[in-house]
Amino acid sequence: MTDWPPADPADVDAVADRRDEFVEAVRDHAGRIAYQLALLQGGDYGDADFDTDRGTWTVKYEGGDLEYLRFSPKSGSDVYVISTKRQPEPGPLADALADYDAFVRAYNAHVDSLIGVLDDVSAEFPDATTTETAVAERDRVLDAVREACDRMAGELHRYEGGDYGTYAARVDGTRWELKWDRDGTSYLRAGGSGGVYLLSQYEAPSAADVRQYAPQFRGFVEAYNEEIAELEAELAIIEL
Repeated sequence: MTDWPPADPADVDAVADRRDEFVEAVRDHAGRIAYQLALLQGGDYGDADFDTDRGTWTVKYEGGDLEYLRFSPKSGSDVYVISTKRQPEPGPLADALADYDAFVRAYNAHVDSLIGVLDDVSAEFPDATTTETAVAERDRVLDAVREACDRMAGELHRYEGGDYGTYAARVDGTRWELKWDRDGTSYLRAGGSGGVYLLSQYEAPSAADVRQYAPQFRGFVEAYNEEIAELEAELAIIEL
């Protein structure tokens, strides 16, 4: 008959403590590698792989801090030497740490391979051309367009009454729309609802858009003038 009670279970505290000492030492050392990688790769988060004869080490970092260090042996299961979830088992940890020096050498070789890579790159660049002249020309054209639209808006307000309204016409297949209110032009849009706002309460259009649509604006004004002339002619024949 087996003796009862059985012998006390083995105390694992010493093994766990020793394991934790190794993990903290690696966390500190690999954490410095993760920080250097963040500087090298120029981002707050990322990862990098380093191959050794026995497997592949993956360093993942976030905010410049080490998130995990994983060893993927050529045969066997991955070992998370450092992770945010759990400590590794002592056996797999020992197997991984036997290759840790090779991992550090692979990291150092990677850094050494980048030293001097920018030596032949010139930091002298041609001057960037100012857009001042193009912007001034764009504003000159838009100022003339706004002046004409404000006159049209004033006449439409006087003719139609009300505090706001729109006038639309099609010029060479392009729909133009002028929206006005009591203060003048609210917007001038070419090309329908998804078109270009030549005038608006927000940002100015690009110089390329102005170059494309400004020549057509004359046709829009002419369409407005023709419509007003027709209305005046119709009213002139009314007898009371």
